[in-house]
Amino acid sequence: MLRSLCRAGGALLQQSQRTAPKLWVTPVQQRWASSLPMNTVVLFVPQQEAWVVERMGRFHRILEPGLNFLIPVLDRIRYVQSLKEIVIDVPEQSSVSLDNVTLQIDGVLYLRIMDPFKASYGVEDPEYAVTQLAQTTMRSELGKLTLDKVFRERESLNSNIVHSINQASDDWGIRCLRYEIKDIHVPPRVKESMQMQVEAERKKRATVLESEGTRESAINVAEGCKQAQILASEGEKAEQINKASGEAQATIAVAEAKAKAIRMLSEALTEQNGNAAASLSVAEQYVSAFSKLAKESNTILLPSNTGDISGMVTQAMTIYSTLAKTTPKVAANASEEKSQYLHNQSEPTQ
Repeated sequence: MLRSLCRAGGALLQQSQRTAPKLWVTPVQQRWASSLPMNTVVLFVPQQEAWVVERMGRFHRILEPGLNFLIPVLDRIRYVQSLKEIVIDVPEQSSVSLDNVTLQIDGVLYLRIMDPFKASYGVEDPEYAVTQLAQTTMRSELGKLTLDKVFRERESLNSNIVHSINQASDDWGIRCLRYEIKDIHVPPRVKESMQMQVEAERKKRATVLESEGTRESAINVAEGCKQAQILASEGEKAEQINKASGEAQATIAVAEAKAKAIRMLSEALTEQNGNAAASLSVAEQYVSAFSKLAKESNTILLPSNTGDISGMVTQAMTIYSTLAKTTPKVAANASEEKSQYLHNQSEPTQ
């Protein structure tokens, strides 16, 4: 009896699917699954799929992946939901930015069914609903941004669209994973103005870079001149110091040589026949001086007795003898004055 009942139920099920498949297979099911499986009592559900079973027209349970058993005639597989990540192309649409620029924009939506029950009974067409929600959300978010920010803030725009879609699709059992903008088309005139703006910005940056290069070059040249002047002044200073030091050393050497010559001359004069040697030296200098007359200037001053060489020598020796006699007296007077000064300074102390 049970066997005949199962056979009758299976034949009725096959006949009903052949006669009215369109009543059981809706466009929603055709999008999310290629076909609905038939109730064969013993069913094997593939991985990452959820089969929604109705018993006598009411929701009964969701078949998990693996082996499952159903009652013929009473149980029916109503929906097959894929739990994999689904990619949906969002059609191109027009939107207006904050600065009143009309844009043509499209995108790609990535979503996944989190609750097969809500995805089956919460919305009639999940794909259409999510697509329309993505388009309206995209227009709303683009209206908050200017044209320049639309290109610069794509990531924030995508995240805002995903957040808005998830807030509305929680009741549908669908979660939006990410949204990516594919292409943004601007009007031709706006595109030309953007290109002109880019060229102007590049020219501006080139001009700024050139002016900065000129400034740096001028600064480097001025700094080089400054360093050159400093080094030149330091070199001149060192040269002058070395020259002064050399002149001082030369003066000291000349003075020492002259002092040595005078000592030797004084020693020679104290020896025997020293006066005769001095007279000879004076006579030689006298003749040498007369030989240089009128060589450096046209003005000549001559003594009255130029021919009397012996008289001139005698006069020079007389002056020398007088100075020689006066020098010891002056030295003696100086020593007496110094001793008298010291004696006067010591008396108040006593």
